[in-house]
Amino acid sequence: MADTGKIHQIAERVARTHGCELVEAELKGGGKARTLRVTIDKPEGVAHEDCANVSRELSTILDVEEAVPGGSYTLEVSSPGLDRNLSRPEDFERFTGSRMKLMTREPVNGNRHFEGRLESFSQGKLTLETISGKKKPKPGHAHSGQKIEIDLANIEKANLVPEI
Repeated sequence: MADTGKIHQIAERVARTHGCELVEAELKGGGKARTLRVTIDKPEGVAHEDCANVSRELSTILDVEEAVPGGSYTLEVSSPGLDRNLSRPEDFERFTGSRMKLMTREPVNGNRHFEGRLESFSQGKLTLETISGKKKPKPGHAHSGQKIEIDLANIEKANLVPEI
């Protein structure tokens, strides 16, 4: 069994060395079909060269330190993309003012699905001003213009909505 804590620490260190933050490091699959997916980001955006540099250095260190025991694996290093997942408090702080979609574990005001602009994040709670692209929202969806306060612990999934 791979020590994912050690993998995460190494990936975080390598990403920082290249001016990036580690968003996620995840080992998936089994046997010869294992994939280590590493997602990096930086405020001005991740370039292909950033991914290549982190991949090259990370691969070498992981192999030397035998952090991924049990033979072969595929390493993928990428950016989080325009519709990046938000999960950590730092993500919500950084993307205050951005448009997002989220789903809660437990209903808030009778709804679990929300889309809106992240107005603020403080003390583990976010305030979302809802936006609806439809004239009449689907049942279980919020109406446009409401301000909803949601506990971070109640968020099952949250993603940025690209505004182009």
